Amino acid sequence: MERSKIITNVRFFIEVWLMHEELTRKGEQTQSRIMEAAYVLFMSQGYHGTSMRQIAQRAGLTVGGVYAHFASKEEIWKAVLFERHPYHTILPVLRATEGKTVETLLRNAARRLVGELEKRSDLLHLMFIEIVEFNGMHLPALYEQIAPELTPLFDVIQAGEGRLRAIPPLLLVRSFLGFFFSYYITEAMMPPSLRSLMGEDALEVFIDIYLHGVMA
Repeated sequence: MERSKIITNVRFFIEVWLMHEELTRKGEQTQSRIMEAAYVLFMSQGYHGTSMRQIAQRAGLTVGGVYAHFASKEEIWKAVLFERHPYHTILPVLRATEGKTVETLLRNAARRLVGELEKRSDLLHLMFIEIVEFNGMHLPALYEQIAPELTPLFDVIQAGEGRLRAIPPLLLVRSFLGFFFSYYITEAMMPPSLRSLMGEDALEVFIDIYLHGVMA
């Protein structure tokens, strides 16, 4: 009899656990659907031009159904910004960069960074919405989330042969990311006619400037 009770209780807890897992899975799927719908609308209409009703309609939910998962439209935007920011793919790619010397590592890392950024045609739009419509208020929290993943990039650079100047690790990583983000941004905003004047090896020249400066 005791054994039968134990088996019954185990089955009950397993069923409850499976039910909880199923509800969690469905909840995550619904959240993803809301975020995808919101992302499409934000990219085409901007944040302020998009209503909760539009998000709900595109996601196939009621407005109340959306509020069951997100407290406000701003919460949805923040979730979209954090999920869609390219650091999720960029940082692993940079950490996997190889090269025998520090210079080779940095050259390869720069090419990889720009290559990954060029795959994200929506990035500028995403960042402009955050900066123009929110005055960048969510960026500090985003960078706090990213910061712990930046230090390992310095370890990758140090693994190469050669000497680096005594620059604080986070400052070195910041200078690298900032320099090549600026390359990507200016490249994306420039008309093709102007880009053609800079030659096909513009990125390589940019890398040389980063590594050696502009002084002859």
